[in-house]
Amino acid sequence: MTSNAEPSTQFEPKITAFVCNWCTYTGADLAGTSRLQMADNVRIIRLPCTGRIDPLFIVKAFERGADGVIVSGCHPADCHYTAGNYHARRRFAVFNELLELIGFEPGRVTFSWVSASEGGKWQDVVNTATETVRCLGPFDAYHHLADEQPAGHVDLGHVGTAGARAVEAATDATGEAVIELRELARTLLAEGRVGVVIGWEEGPRGARPAFITRAGDAGRLIFDTRCTHDLAAYLSPRRSNLAALGKKAVVVKPCDAKAVAGLIRETQLKRDDVVLIGVRCGGVLADPTRPAEVSPETVAPRCAQCQSREPKLADHVVGAPAAAPPVSALPDLLASLEAMAPAERWAFWQSELSRCMRCHACREVCPLCFCERCVADKTQPQWIESSAHGRGNFAWHLTRAIHLAGRCVGCGECERACPAAIPLGLLNKKVAHVMAERFNYVATDDPAVPCPIGTFRQDDTQEFIR
Repeated sequence: MTSNAEPSTQFEPKITAFVCNWCTYTGADLAGTSRLQMADNVRIIRLPCTGRIDPLFIVKAFERGADGVIVSGCHPADCHYTAGNYHARRRFAVFNELLELIGFEPGRVTFSWVSASEGGKWQDVVNTATETVRCLGPFDAYHHLADEQPAGHVDLGHVGTAGARAVEAATDATGEAVIELRELARTLLAEGRVGVVIGWEEGPRGARPAFITRAGDAGRLIFDTRCTHDLAAYLSPRRSNLAALGKKAVVVKPCDAKAVAGLIRETQLKRDDVVLIGVRCGGVLADPTRPAEVSPETVAPRCAQCQSREPKLADHVVGAPAAAPPVSALPDLLASLEAMAPAERWAFWQSELSRCMRCHACREVCPLCFCERCVADKTQPQWIESSAHGRGNFAWHLTRAIHLAGRCVGCGECERACPAAIPLGLLNKKVAHVMAERFNYVATDDPAVPCPIGTFRQDDTQEFIR
């Protein structure tokens, strides 16, 4: 039998729903058995708990063609596993704002609490989400990720490209620090208190990490404005090849000590297993390969608002007290990006991330990237495409940013090491802002202060959840 009715030309979105087994899935079942009228655009994926819903699941849903996503679970205090939804609430509060920074329109992702008895609320969530996404239109942005130069691209510029006149890098205070540093390293090695001192030395293109294992080589150690590397990365459990060198002494600037505190906080390092040599610092350069005086034009972004004037976590401190680094003269790129429309932000990141070669240099230099096997390396299943493809690049950098929520210390090593000059610091800075505004947390060198992600408060704000 043939119908004479004209086919509908209205866009019908595809919506993926990740729901908890104990509440929302039962509530959805109740809505069905109660014969409540709902849009048929939603496909449900049932998981044990909202605490089990990884933000990467949302990214993968959009990769596979979803136009919208619903994430729903038990109301606070009703979780079958006691606290899974509390942890999920914090994680998705951060991820929601990260998605908006990337260029996802508000409304593409819906978060809600639906209990087993709220079939009517599930009906409302489904119908509202469907109508919202229908108005937004198809999410076909992933089809254009391979474009070389998307329309509407806006160049914000790159941190660290300001020119500088070549002058002597070391100051009197820095010179004193070097003398004290070399003498201390010589003593620690000669007395057998450590097997290696990890610091900086002169390299063909400026300062580079040095591994001093003999007291007679301590004279190679330097410290000046070019010593930007966060040497705490060599304390990561991923650096198991350094275990044969014995107990380590690591030279840290006050800000680098935050990364050491992070490793201790997350039980990746025992405080007694490392000797920390703190150096007082008046700021380092954004581009360590070009010797220069630290000035508002040349100071590294992380130094612009530095509050770490004394290396409190250190066992030994060298150098005279240094003046606070100058305030950066560079524009606030994050503020410029947030002022854009979602389509402009998406175009910006599409252009920036298209240069990613997936070399994973950002991961290798990060002191807090210490997973024994990174999710980007997993192939069964393959959560993140391994080739330098637009989809894989977006998934990798979004995942890495959310995994560092509350853990990133703002050292800027990922951005410095990136051979494609991608402003990865913008993602980390946005997450840090969310941590400060929502949870009153900033990276600290006190390992006793817990990270907000992994803990929770019952009165955490949840304005983004229906």
